[in-house]
Amino acid sequence: MTDNKEKEIAEKVLDPAVKAVNKTVDNTPLLEVRNLKEYFNVNTGFFRSKPLKAVDGVSFTIKKGETLGLVGESGCGKTTVGRTLLHLYKPTDGQIFFEGKELKSKSDIKAFRKKATMVFQDPYSSLNPRMTVSDIIGEPLDVHNLCSSKKERRERILELMGYVGLNSEHASRYAHEFSGGQRQRIGIARALAVNPSFIVCDEPVSALDVSIQAQVINMFDELQEKMGLTYLFIAHDLLVVRHISDRIAVMYLGKMVELAQAEDIYHKPLHPYSKSLLSAVPVPDPKTARANQRIVLSGDIPSPLNAPSGCPFRTRCQYATEQCAECMPEFKEVSPGHFVACHRIAEIN
Repeated sequence: MTDNKEKEIAEKVLDPAVKAVNKTVDNTPLLEVRNLKEYFNVNTGFFRSKPLKAVDGVSFTIKKGETLGLVGESGCGKTTVGRTLLHLYKPTDGQIFFEGKELKSKSDIKAFRKKATMVFQDPYSSLNPRMTVSDIIGEPLDVHNLCSSKKERRERILELMGYVGLNSEHASRYAHEFSGGQRQRIGIARALAVNPSFIVCDEPVSALDVSIQAQVINMFDELQEKMGLTYLFIAHDLLVVRHISDRIAVMYLGKMVELAQAEDIYHKPLHPYSKSLLSAVPVPDPKTARANQRIVLSGDIPSPLNAPSGCPFRTRCQYATEQCAECMPEFKEVSPGHFVACHRIAEIN
């Protein structure tokens, strides 16, 4: 691939105005999460343990055909939210509703996993090196008994490979024979095998080159339009999230601090943490970049084992008061569709 071509593709994914397809979003909630909590007990000494609050009271909904972006610093609980939704971790507390039905029993979860899958972050460790591409993609078909014959299974696998830009010659190869971008395509084909309606994308492009990121992101868009998919897109790259997401949720230390339409988050962030994140986004125009003021946070992110009382962001917030230390601010709607958790939201905006 020429340098000019790579530059063109990179610019395409970095331009928030560019969309691969026009999305159609149904206002019907597909997934609803209420007060989700995920605590892990950590040994702190002789017969003593302490809960690590990876996710602490998160609530949101995702509409049919929508992409909800989930962003935040490393360790804020983004990946844990995605894994807990699919019950790869058993939720400590909270409720998860899919298509209006709460997931409670094992049979509910088994039926849910036919409609919800996951694309993992690392395309190198998420594929079994001892299995061929055909077996990797076909494994969900075997687990859920979705094919009645070997011929039907083979045809379905080739169809899935065609969706993600792989050809039939790749079916008999092993994962180590492919590049990172191709491996991620294999992982996406595996996720599509059960014909899902909801996919958790856990930083699916973070391990890829920028030019390859653009191709994979645009493929996600095209698959969404073609198959009516709904995404929870977890990432730390704010430019990628802005490109693909309809709405964006911002997390900090296990809490959700802001949720709004993608353009509202980028043009009018309300929470001090969101403002700091967005001030760090690189701008391609030198004049605009010089005019922007970088909001530098003081101190380090606290440990989830010893989270601050009240608002978790107060130890790094320039607007913090005694009230912020006393109680966690309510995650409330301050304008239509724009939710923020901050005691002083009216004063600082």
